[in-house]
Amino acid sequence: MKVMIVGGGGREHAITWAVAKSKRVDKIYAAPGNAGIAELAECVDISVMDADKLVAFAKEKEVDFVIVGPDDPLAAGVADAFLDAGIKTFGPRKNAAIIEASKAFSKDLMKKYNIPSADYEVFDSAEAAMEYIKTAQLPIVLKADGLALGKGVLICMTREEAEDGIRELMVDKKFGTAGDKIVIEEYMTGREVSVLCFSDGKTILPMTSAQDHKRAGDGDSGLNTGGMGTFSPSPFYTPEVAEFCNRFVYQPTIDAMRAEGREFKGVLFCGLMLTAGGPRVLEFNARFGDPEAQVVIPRLKNDIMDVFEACVDGTLDKITLEFEDNAAVCVMLASDGYPVSYKKGFEIKGLENFKDKDDYFAFHSGSAIKDGKVVTNGGRVLGVTAIGKDLVTARANAYKATEWVEFDNKYMRHDIGKAIDEQ
Repeated sequence: MKVMIVGGGGREHAITWAVAKSKRVDKIYAAPGNAGIAELAECVDISVMDADKLVAFAKEKEVDFVIVGPDDPLAAGVADAFLDAGIKTFGPRKNAAIIEASKAFSKDLMKKYNIPSADYEVFDSAEAAMEYIKTAQLPIVLKADGLALGKGVLICMTREEAEDGIRELMVDKKFGTAGDKIVIEEYMTGREVSVLCFSDGKTILPMTSAQDHKRAGDGDSGLNTGGMGTFSPSPFYTPEVAEFCNRFVYQPTIDAMRAEGREFKGVLFCGLMLTAGGPRVLEFNARFGDPEAQVVIPRLKNDIMDVFEACVDGTLDKITLEFEDNAAVCVMLASDGYPVSYKKGFEIKGLENFKDKDDYFAFHSGSAIKDGKVVTNGGRVLGVTAIGKDLVTARANAYKATEWVEFDNKYMRHDIGKAIDEQ
């Protein structure tokens, strides 16, 4: 089987690693890929947003199966282009990817179908939003309606911060058209948990749980990022919480999307807040999380191609998902200055230390090959992931492995998974 993976980040490297393990796969192409993916696949320089070129390449190479990784191409209908060309494709169509592409849509869907979430209001006018803030209960959360690289969420402790946030999103257009409309949401407190779920449009199978660390600095300080590290499983995601979410979140959401004529096939990412009043949905995404994929996929025992095909074919009810009885921790190595401004092009040294080590991974997020050397090519550079018998061991292993890699301007958080040490 020939497989093509669309994307070039850490999530796609983790997916490529799993696909390469499948005995059913003979050849992997990646567009555009990165320096790490290039060790497992033939990388082709085609933009993830260029549907015409992507489909033409897939046809030329007689690709049997396509996996679309990132949010932007899914929201733009790249999966549709492959499906309409008769190529089996893992990833939701544009009309289903809207569950991530529009915060307002997902909030309205949850309200309509009684899926537990925070109270909210939607605004397409900065003036109306400013008026609402005058009497709203603080703290409060502002969310850009559209895609903003995982950074379009502002937690505002004061009215002044909220007013500044509205200006930033709606007037200054920090995230472009993503801020044409905003959601203003009740601030929830509790433990955050991420659960990725496979879906074929009718059946939904939750994967093992994970927890992300969004803020740039230790102690959850600094700006929101695309994610500075993760661990899996979450000790806070108990069997009771899982049962509640199965009954009131996961299946109802897939049923709601189908009822709306937006059948969802792919990965539904459920960001949850475990509040004192029970689990509530923070957000939905329409793809694997990044860096959640880097700790969830290595623990999956199934042949991932079997699961991907079942999602496309509508036979997910025939699959039993199995995960290893272990734990994983991922620490992102970033370029100093991320997520605002940073330099790139520095040589990455020490990657050979991960060779032939079954429980250690360096998933490339922002890397490239220049003059025969692997160099930094993004804000988030590598996801150093390690497996352990439990979370504390996995965390120690991951931080040990971060010392194997060096590049100028290397930056990381030192408290990824710290909460698990306190259990």
